[in-house]
Amino acid sequence: MILAAAAQVPPESTQQAVGYPSLFLLVVVGALVPVVPTGALVSSAAVVALHQTAPFSLLVVFGVAASAAFLGDIALYWLGRRGMRSKNGSRWLAALRDRAPEERLAQAQAKLRDHGVMVLVLSRLVPAGRIPVMLACLMARMPLRQFVRGDAPACLAWAVTYQLIGILGGSLFDRPWEGVALAVGLTVLISAAPTVWRRVRRAPA
Repeated sequence: MILAAAAQVPPESTQQAVGYPSLFLLVVVGALVPVVPTGALVSSAAVVALHQTAPFSLLVVFGVAASAAFLGDIALYWLGRRGMRSKNGSRWLAALRDRAPEERLAQAQAKLRDHGVMVLVLSRLVPAGRIPVMLACLMARMPLRQFVRGDAPACLAWAVTYQLIGILGGSLFDRPWEGVALAVGLTVLISAAPTVWRRVRRAPA
């Protein structure tokens, strides 16, 4: 779907009018419901912006991605805090627990004790690391204000990282769809690498 859209590039004004709000909405949704490949979306948007003639396109993509990720994280953390205070929990808190295996949650809790809110920055950059660390913060009863201080630089670093992946892919090809294909491939590879590594380590010798 992403590749087909990139292969038929509409005028820049249409891209900007539709693309930026769509990117914002999808990243927010991806932060709340961690099934949307938000990293691939940001990288793909960076590829398209790289091939545009409009000034500051890449800067706008960065701002939209970072602010959307931040808003989604804060909303999810707020919903998680409500679930922690409720006797019966909540579906948002249950979803967080379902996506945080005990081993990874224990690691996140240890890192949170050792490094404080700075672990949030790393959690945004490590594939599948955000949810265990967020749940560890919830279980530690971290105030929302303190979470915000750690999550803001985390979202900035995340947006920069995936935008650089898109710029790398886009700079190697003249056609945007080719750069999008490479950027999506790189983000999928990065996301899958930790899972593959854990399975290799657990495999019997």
